[in-house]
Amino acid sequence: MLLIGDDWAEDHHDVEIQDEAGRKLAAVRLPEGVEGIAKLHELLAKHGGEGLEAAGVVVGIETDRGSWVQALIASGYQVYAINPRQVARFKERYASSGAKSDKGDAHALADMVRIDRAQLRPVAGDSEQAQAVKVVARAHQTLIWERTRTFQRLRSTLREYFPAALNAYADLTLTSTDALELLIKAPSPQAGAKLTRTQITAVLARARRHHRDAKAATIVTALRERQLGLPEPVTAAYAATATAHAKLLIALNEQIAGLEGQVKAHFLKHPDAEIYLSMPGIAEITGARVLAEFGDDPSRYAGAKARKNYAGTSPITRASGKSHTVQARYVRNNRLADALQTQAFSALRASPGARRYYDRQRAREAGYNPALRQVGNRLAGVLHGCLKTRTLYDEATAWSHHAHTPAT
Repeated sequence: MLLIGDDWAEDHHDVEIQDEAGRKLAAVRLPEGVEGIAKLHELLAKHGGEGLEAAGVVVGIETDRGSWVQALIASGYQVYAINPRQVARFKERYASSGAKSDKGDAHALADMVRIDRAQLRPVAGDSEQAQAVKVVARAHQTLIWERTRTFQRLRSTLREYFPAALNAYADLTLTSTDALELLIKAPSPQAGAKLTRTQITAVLARARRHHRDAKAATIVTALRERQLGLPEPVTAAYAATATAHAKLLIALNEQIAGLEGQVKAHFLKHPDAEIYLSMPGIAEITGARVLAEFGDDPSRYAGAKARKNYAGTSPITRASGKSHTVQARYVRNNRLADALQTQAFSALRASPGARRYYDRQRAREAGYNPALRQVGNRLAGVLHGCLKTRTLYDEATAWSHHAHTPAT
């Protein structure tokens, strides 16, 4: 068996190869790409001999994504994606100074897969379909987060020089394309006051808004309200800034809409999609996000508890001496936690069992978020059972244990 520590960077990998006794056989820097993988195979053949099997090569690396990792998995090697925090804590065995080097990180990674391999999680063997869902689902969610950040910048800018626009377009929501078009058409208080009902109605008509005349009248009234002004050059500068943000938001809206179609298409092709869609509170987008983060490797989670722990919905216990506390998990996959929170919120209306469970948590004086997290925790366990047995969600079966017993 050969143990490899791989400290990766954008264009190279620092690699250390050890034998089972911990003896360093090689420490090299390899280039990223085909050339680097080929040299790695040569090194392994040199130090492993003819009897070395692919499964006898164990790699520790601080990522689970990318073509390099996929090439390692395709070669049949055991690949462990290790959290950088774990590596940092492990290195404290050697020294507490906090010193860092790429070679030192590669050495620590090799030691970790040699000494603590039983405590580490191998890279999941997700299918190609699941990997495709993960790529588009994450990209879609990232664009939505970027849109939110851009909107906050735009809103902050408008508050500085054109607060009337916030009131005028509140009913349309300022991230909508028609509101942004009107803002681009009239990005200053002076220009806004000159907008006519006809101009506004035309933009609303393109967006297929209902009650366009009433909405146009409200916008005209709001834009013509008196407000404190700024010097003309300052107003012009703010207007240019707001226009740039508005145009960026329109582009983001277009790309988000396009990617949404891709997310749905890839998700619906997956064989687990029917099971996910049978769960309460899950539609195509939420289902794609949950599938993307959980993966579809059937051997990845030993049981429902392991899935809940990975989801970050189950609590953690801290017990030391006379102190004993139960706390929420804050170190978790935030994308998955966000998707499960969305599912739990929607399930309160779609599932009577989820609603009763939530109400019992609240009756125990749990806060809104803790109670919702417990609903998500329960649903994650139900999902695990459905995937394991290849059955669709059943309301009566899912909540039978909690029908008359206190919530736990």
